[in-house]
Parts: sequence; structure tokens; C-alpha cells
Amino acid sequence: MTRIGVPAGVGGTAVRVARVRAAESRRADALFRDDLAAAFVRAATADGQERPASRTPSRTGLAMAEHVVLRTRFFDDYLTAEAASGTRQVVLVAAGLDTRAFRLDWPEGTRLFEVDLPEVLAFKERVLAAEGAVAVCERHTVAADLREPWGGALAAAGFEAGAPTAWLVEGLLAYLRAEDAAAVLEAVGELSAPGSALSLSYGAGLGRLVGQSPEDDPFQQVSDLFQGGLDEPADTWLSRHGWQVSAHPKTALAASYGRAPAYPSDASFLVARRPTGAHAGPA
Repeated sequence: MTRIGVPAGVGGTAVRVARVRAAESRRADALFRDDLAAAFVRAATADGQERPASRTPSRTGLAMAEHVVLRTRFFDDYLTAEAASGTRQVVLVAAGLDTRAFRLDWPEGTRLFEVDLPEVLAFKERVLAAEGAVAVCERHTVAADLREPWGGALAAAGFEAGAPTAWLVEGLLAYLRAEDAAAVLEAVGELSAPGSALSLSYGAGLGRLVGQSPEDDPFQQVSDLFQGGLDEPADTWLSRHGWQVSAHPKTALAASYGRAPAYPSDASFLVARRPTGAHAGPA
């Protein structure tokens, strides 16, 4: 049987994110626990597609790790709050090696959809099966290229457009061209019933820092994949398309979690909501 490895390019960045989550999970004061993250890193390392961490992290690496840790905790809290408020349908757009279906405390009846490239999902399923991982909610995977229409594949997997949905777009938009990033968010809007919510992060500071990293820094490879994302601030774009947006500055969140920021940041995490009196579809 052919061994399915993690894909190169953007798919490979998911392993770097898993490495950060695994490291955070080993801390006594961890902001979250992701026991499966280390399994993804081990599998990628065994395949020869991820080198063991051996060098002292650069400033860029520390900043990226801090960002991943803070956004993971913030999005964990966001999804947990949406589920507690009664939302039972969750969609992770560009899910990568996300393990929230296995590690968050989901209420009974929660249906979670993970959308990503088929090769990313194939690697993920191989590792999950080897670990004997069992989801604590109803989990569906949706193989799709987000640069192409993907709503039909989501519907075919059982997604109900008429039900309020908690959407998460984590670490994706910067890897897309402006028109593709807008198309992803437009598709989310078209599929969002009144009462739906969407969360994502935005801010150019981290991208600038990665772009300034030395050529031999592993995170320089991440910079090479950046396409820029939306051509306007995400909160402005979302407001123009019928969402009610609240911003949560990353620096303030770091302080609230008891973590001193490693570098100045203009990034924010956004939570946007479809008003209950709104209709699904473009604004």
C-alpha cells in the first residue's frame, strides 16, 4: 500500500502549526491541550518530509509560535461559546491538521465539517487511524480546493444551509490572492443562515516579520507562500457584506492569557455575526 505523506506547499505549513501546538501542550501552563499534534509531526518526520527541530528558534519562529498559540486558544474559546449558545453546526475552512473534533467538549448533536485539500485530509486520516482517535462529535471531511467552488461538496457531505453555523477560517486568507480570499468569504456568507458566526484573524505585522526573516530561517518558506489575502481590512470587508464585526486585539488577548507578547503586533481576531433578521446570501 502506498504511504500517504503530507503534501508540500501550504499543506506542509500545517505540520509546522502542529509542531507549535505539540510544544504548547507540553507546558505546565498550556493554554490548550492537543495530544494528537505530536502524532502528526512524528508521521511527517518519519516520512522524511519534516526535519526534527534542532536549532534555536529565531525571533520569527518565536513570533509565529506565539501567534499560533494565541489564535488556537482564542478560536477554541470562540467555538466553545458558539456551541454553548446552541449552535450545532461547525465548519472549519482549510482545517489542516486541526483536532478540535477530538479535543473540545462538544454538546450532543454537534456536527463538524472539515474542508481542505484531498491530500491534506488523506495524510490526516492516516495518522488519526493509526492513533485510534475517536471524534467526540459527528465529524465529516470535505475534500475541496478552496480556490474553486466548494459549497456543493459541503452540501453533499450533509451541511444544512438553513441552520446557524459557526465558521472558522484559521490561517488561510494570507495564502490566497485577493480575489480568491474574497470568494471564500462570499461563499461563507451565501451559506450562512441568520444567527451564524464567523471568526478569523487579520493583520499585516506577522507577514512583514516573516518576510524579513533570514533566508535560512524555516519560516522564510512560509513567507514564499503568502499571496496577500484580502485587498482591504477584513473587518471592513465583512461589514460591507452584512456581518456585524467585533475585533479582539492580539496584544490584549496575550495579556489576558498571562503571556507577554514577544513582539509588537497589529493583528486582531475577529468575530462576525449574521444578524438574526438577515437572510442567507450576498449582502
